[in-house]
Amino acid sequence: MVAQEFTVDLHAPLAFQVGHLGEAYDQWVHQPIVCKESPRFFKSDFCEFLTRTVWWAIPVVWLPVVCWSISRSVLMGCTFPQVAVMVPSGMFIWTLLEYIIHRFLFHIKTKSYWGNTAHYLIHGCHHKHPMDGLRLVFPPAATAILCIPLWNLSKLVVGPLMAPALFGGELLGYIIYDCTHYYLHHGHPSINSARNLKRYHMNHHFRIQTLGFGVTSSFWDWILETLPPKI
Repeated sequence: MVAQEFTVDLHAPLAFQVGHLGEAYDQWVHQPIVCKESPRFFKSDFCEFLTRTVWWAIPVVWLPVVCWSISRSVLMGCTFPQVAVMVPSGMFIWTLLEYIIHRFLFHIKTKSYWGNTAHYLIHGCHHKHPMDGLRLVFPPAATAILCIPLWNLSKLVVGPLMAPALFGGELLGYIIYDCTHYYLHHGHPSINSARNLKRYHMNHHFRIQTLGFGVTSSFWDWILETLPPKI
């Protein structure tokens, strides 16, 4: 007996449907639907609200945390030259984390019901509906969870005195990443470097999803040999 292939109803909440796709999920999620209409994930209005985030919420919520964090290092005795090293270092560390998270978590292969469901909610939805402006940046609650290991990593690397400044740089790198990501999808860059970056990222969405994991730059793709072939 041949099992009947599951079909996703795009007019019904998607979150608990996609798991039924099984091994077919990876192919389905990488066939993008290009529209600005935001699909519904959950029947619950409250759960649905938590999945939608306007882009400007990212700097509004997290820039004050960046300023507070850097100021903590200064108040604890960290010198300005040390801060001037820690903040850019944190931003650079974020670019590597951006690449690692995108490549190894966001593009993990799943086929189980809950694996497919979790992947869709974390990143698969973005590949299925790449122009959905309300599900393009991280919800603040998800970022807050990510901040916990990031803070602990900062303390482990540089100690408690300089950790807030390093963490502030990492968080600033994240803000730049998320705002850049939104702009690459919805902006109309006039500068060549920005146009090239937009083309690079759209290539990841619509041509070769298994390469080109950098968003703010192609640096780590170049270093780790995941550059897509030139068009």
